[in-house]
Amino acid sequence: MIGVKAAIFSLVVSVNRALKRAALARYVHGCVESIDRAQCRVERNKVLSQLWRSGRVDEARQVFDKMTDKDEFSWNTMVAAYANAGRLGEAREVFYETPCKSCITWSSLISGLCRYGYDSVAFELFEEMRAEGVEATQYTLTSLLRACSSNRWLVGSEQIHAHAVKTGNDLNVYVVTGLVDVYAKCDCIWEAEYLFDVMPDRNYVLWTAMLTGYAQSGDGYTAIDCFKRMRSEGVESNQFTFPSVLTACALVLALDFGKQVHCCIVKSGFEPNVFVKTSLVDLYAKCGDLGSARIILENMVGNDVVPWNSMIVSCVRQGFEQESLSLFKTMLARNMKIDDYTFPSVLNSVASVMDLRSSKSVHSLIFKTGFEASKPVSNALVDMYAKKGDMQCAFEIFSHMLDKDVVSWTSLVTGYAHNGHYEDALKVFCDMRVEGVRPDQFVIASVLSSCAEFTVLELGRQVHANFMKTNLNSSLSLDNSLITMYAKCGCIEDAQKIFESMQLRDVVTWTALIVAYAQNGKGEESLLLYENMIGSGIKPDFITFVALLFACSHVGLVEKARGYFESMGAVYGIQPGAQHFACMIHLLGRSGKLDEAEALLSQMTTKPDSIIWKALLSACRTHKNLDLAEKAASNLFELEPTNSAPYVMLSNIYSASGRWEEAARVRRVMKTKGIGKEPGCSWFDINGKVHRFVSEDRSHLRMAEIYSKLDEIMTLIKDAGYVPDNKSVPDNKSALHDTDEEGKELGLAYHSEKLAVAYALLVVPQGAPIRIFKNLRVCADCHTAMKFVSKSYQRHIILRDCNCFHHFKGGACSCGDYW
Repeated sequence: MIGVKAAIFSLVVSVNRALKRAALARYVHGCVESIDRAQCRVERNKVLSQLWRSGRVDEARQVFDKMTDKDEFSWNTMVAAYANAGRLGEAREVFYETPCKSCITWSSLISGLCRYGYDSVAFELFEEMRAEGVEATQYTLTSLLRACSSNRWLVGSEQIHAHAVKTGNDLNVYVVTGLVDVYAKCDCIWEAEYLFDVMPDRNYVLWTAMLTGYAQSGDGYTAIDCFKRMRSEGVESNQFTFPSVLTACALVLALDFGKQVHCCIVKSGFEPNVFVKTSLVDLYAKCGDLGSARIILENMVGNDVVPWNSMIVSCVRQGFEQESLSLFKTMLARNMKIDDYTFPSVLNSVASVMDLRSSKSVHSLIFKTGFEASKPVSNALVDMYAKKGDMQCAFEIFSHMLDKDVVSWTSLVTGYAHNGHYEDALKVFCDMRVEGVRPDQFVIASVLSSCAEFTVLELGRQVHANFMKTNLNSSLSLDNSLITMYAKCGCIEDAQKIFESMQLRDVVTWTALIVAYAQNGKGEESLLLYENMIGSGIKPDFITFVALLFACSHVGLVEKARGYFESMGAVYGIQPGAQHFACMIHLLGRSGKLDEAEALLSQMTTKPDSIIWKALLSACRTHKNLDLAEKAASNLFELEPTNSAPYVMLSNIYSASGRWEEAARVRRVMKTKGIGKEPGCSWFDINGKVHRFVSEDRSHLRMAEIYSKLDEIMTLIKDAGYVPDNKSVPDNKSALHDTDEEGKELGLAYHSEKLAVAYALLVVPQGAPIRIFKNLRVCADCHTAMKFVSKSYQRHIILRDCNCFHHFKGGACSCGDYW
């Protein structure tokens, strides 16, 4: 029995041992299989990574699909592969199929969305990530900040900043670098400085971001100081640092310091870098050292077009148009690849030198190379032809553009305005608004200038009001245009308000208001404003003195005018021009100092032009100096043989002196030569419609009402003491001296400005000023009549003739009857 038990025990022990050996074998086999699978997965993940990094995304997807045991790395790699390749739809499909998403999974897709411009989708995904409770890493935040920086999106960057503070990433050097970059680009340089200063450990990337921020914001001196601090702290510069500090040197024309930076570049071995060399070319060119710029340019390896473009732009900006054209010819000779940044600068040069042959050649080359479809090139073509005064070609190019932006419209509007086609400029601007294009400061300034020249106040007010509703910042040029527009439309108070609201003023600003006061009968205020300008440190220019002498001329301040005239050369080194002499001659002539006016002609270094002789002839008319009048008229007949003004003025001088035969002879000469007198015309604008009148006009639809109102006016003002000035009757009939008194009075009553004021009294609401414009000088009779009308009807009448504004109020005129 005992033996049986022993045998059974021995058998059990043997079985147990066999079972243990089998289990161990199975375990070992399982371990080996697990190791093999892990090694296989690692190998496959390695292959997967290599494939997507080499751009073979489809092959990577094939490997991915064959993997039966995908891990987190596999899924993340496939999301990153599609995202980096720009195949964002497929990236999102894999992303949402990923069983367990880590922060890397989210960051990979967000980074791809930001890289390819889907910023709003990236931010939506970021919000979804936060909702899922996944913590964003520095890579997620820096990707989003780069997107904000590219779009200058301040609100989005502030949201990321707030999140970084909450999650403790606000001292991460990469996140702070991104914040510094985006704040600087959004003109929040103070915020960028603060983040930079509180950062305990600053690497070269952060230093470069801060330095670049200063340079991009236009603060060249602070950028240079930042570079000096960076060097003093032992932080090395690289190919990104040097271009920024060179840009800063170019901004403030710090050529000497730029040369020191150039030495650092040579020592550090970054001179061959194309971005560094391009910045060096830009520095030397902008600082006027074109020789050094060209040496660097021509020693560059390869034919990179960027530095050549930079050199051409610098030459254009400094007025070296021929040099820029020479560079362009060299580029063509070297068979360089011209791009759509080259042609606009070349076209600017061609426009400046006014070379028609070169402009046609460049245009032909643009057409042959297919760049006519490029928006920047087409815009430059419109601008070039506009500057040459060929508005037909400019419009044709503009009309063939399929994709017009605000620059396209601005080029055409500005071209029309600069060439005196003010109505066309306003029509194009209205078309621009209909098309839904949002105007910028440049086009608004041109439109306001057109409103000023075309004297359309209501449209000017609308443009001003619309601009105020936008978020656009005003500019010095735009504010100056506003002052000019209101001044030329007779709204001197509005011009003054704009002036007072301006934080920055230049000589154009002050001069615009000086002219405004002078033209609106406030000569004394003009001179006081000039003294304030000098007190503020602004030096006068050529136009300022024209305005001052004009003001003195219309107030009769002879001695003041002499002082200003003499100070031009003695104090400010400004050579008097024809306009200054004309103002002085006009003033001396009106003051009865015709001998002195004639003597002033001999002081001119150039031959007197028509402006001078017109001023002298006008003075002769006032003081009936026939001999000098004949001399002035004779010169005008030679200078402007088709202009009727000198013939009419000389005829009137003869008539006023009772020399009827001579007056008739001048009229016969006019008729023989086919020279017609420019008809007097008056107009005013109400509710967007211009109403135009000529003398004895019968064409208006409401003419019966107008003549009835005019009869009422004449009766009323005669009762108030008005006496018709029959000397103002134009001597345009064969028997000038035989015209009866009643006929003369009727002729005076139906002058264009009287018809205009009659209609204005019918349609302009009580209390609103009546604004009338006339192409010729207002006659003495109409001037007197307007004073009586303003008093009898208690209306403010603003009449602008070819000389100045007349503000009639309460029976008096702002010119003091001296115009």
